[in-house]
Amino acid sequence: MAVLNRFAGARAPANFYSSMFNYYALWKAFSSSSLSSEVDLKSTLLSRSSSSRPDLPMDRNVQWVFLGCPGVGKGTYASRLSSLLGVPHIATGDLVREELSSSGPLASQLAEIVSQGKLVSDEIIFDLLSKRLRASEAKGESGFILDGFPRTIRQAEILEGVTDIDLVVNLKLREEALLAKCLGRRICSECGGNYNITCIDIKDKEGRPELYMAPLLPPPNCASKLITRSDDTEAVVKERLRIYKETSQPVEDFYRKRGKLLEFDLPGGIPESWPKLLQALNLEDLNHKQSAAA
Repeated sequence: MAVLNRFAGARAPANFYSSMFNYYALWKAFSSSSLSSEVDLKSTLLSRSSSSRPDLPMDRNVQWVFLGCPGVGKGTYASRLSSLLGVPHIATGDLVREELSSSGPLASQLAEIVSQGKLVSDEIIFDLLSKRLRASEAKGESGFILDGFPRTIRQAEILEGVTDIDLVVNLKLREEALLAKCLGRRICSECGGNYNITCIDIKDKEGRPELYMAPLLPPPNCASKLITRSDDTEAVVKERLRIYKETSQPVEDFYRKRGKLLEFDLPGGIPESWPKLLQALNLEDLNHKQSAAA
């Protein structure tokens, strides 16, 4: 159960998902045309979509975005908030991995991109996202927490043209901890559970504890079935972090100027960070309090 705050809305417009993928369809149709510049493309899409876009009602579910470096824990905290607030958690990283494991038309193209630590193109991301949004619409879902999107200014501008984002949470963690977290990630090949075998214990120059993150170990039935993601090598992780730094600053500035960016430095692992994140969001997890008191 959650106590909502000024960041939270109430109910999402029922046709948001249709608006999103209709807007994308326009973008895709024009992206291969002979428009002279990105500015022309954007202005054409905005003018075409605005006439058919209904005003967004005040009564709707939250529409949040989670930003942060690869491996920072966006999925962990976004999924917890998704359960707490009763809105879908839509992670572009999961969409990419699902496509990779399928025999879909994008699988081979994505495999090459991911193995090199490069960013997936806007066109592919919108293909995957529009498919996911159509599924959400069919289920009658409303509101969302987007995880890993937008990653570029172009994506942010397109999203801005479709709907109003209430809040953008930017999770931050020092790079040495990020690298260790990424290299320690493991997945159960049977159930798909995500775990981390690394214990991060960073001390200051005087040897005092500065950052501690306990490992997230699997249950006994998963311990022998752990596998490493193919893209979790040191070279690939460092390249992903480098690319993210180059592209993230403009996106952060985009939302900072609009007064929607909440920067949150992770103080440690889930036991330390989750209560503080809830406090920063002015939310309350009654189930967490009850289990902590038990």
